[in-house]
Amino acid sequence: MDSAPQASAPGERAYPAQRIVPAAMETRLSVHSIVIVSPEQVSCALGDESAILNLKNTVYYGLDAVGARIWKLLQQPRSVSELRDALLDEYDVQAERCESDLLALLEKMRGEGLIQVRNTTAC
Repeated sequence: MDSAPQASAPGERAYPAQRIVPAAMETRLSVHSIVIVSPEQVSCALGDESAILNLKNTVYYGLDAVGARIWKLLQQPRSVSELRDALLDEYDVQAERCESDLLALLEKMRGEGLIQVRNTTAC
């Protein structure tokens, strides 16, 4: 009988009654989260788009016009709800879709180390 822990994902080991969660992913983003760009990146505008270089992993990222607008707003700490409201004022999009897409993008950015969550206020 094999008693080795079963991995739930490649490169991940599962141990009984214990799961290791990366510190950056402990708190799920919500509309109350305060987010800002990470200091470990550099970026520049390329017309309506933006390019970002993550200085930790030396990977370049590209953002389309909407992503570039979000990136520009992220230069100062803002709540996700502030970002959502700014986008709703500027673009013709349904509020639910805007919020869902925004949270998904911010989660990806956080996972890549491009943004930081400064704090969250529970609701």
